[in-house]
Amino acid sequence: MKLNPLGDRVVLQYRKEEEKSVSGIYLPDSAKEKPQEATVVAVGPGLEKDGKKTPMLVKEGDRVIASKYSGTEVKLDDEEYTIISQTEILAIVE
Repeated sequence: MKLNPLGDRVVLQYRKEEEKSVSGIYLPDSAKEKPQEATVVAVGPGLEKDGKKTPMLVKEGDRVIASKYSGTEVKLDDEEYTIISQTEILAIVE
């Protein structure tokens, strides 16, 4: 099954965080900070407003930095994704 976002929405998959601290202590889920770097999995067609279409600035495969607590988290086929608006992407990592 594949997610196809609508409008200016983007589907991200965050990279897994280490479960162990630098000193070797295992961290519980509640102590982990949500990562900001993610990979773009799917991109919507863009948003049309007042007859003008807003171009999508990211494409599938891009690594991006997104706002820390943005988007809607979804689980599909045992994989976790976050769907956000393109405006919540802060930068493209090159």
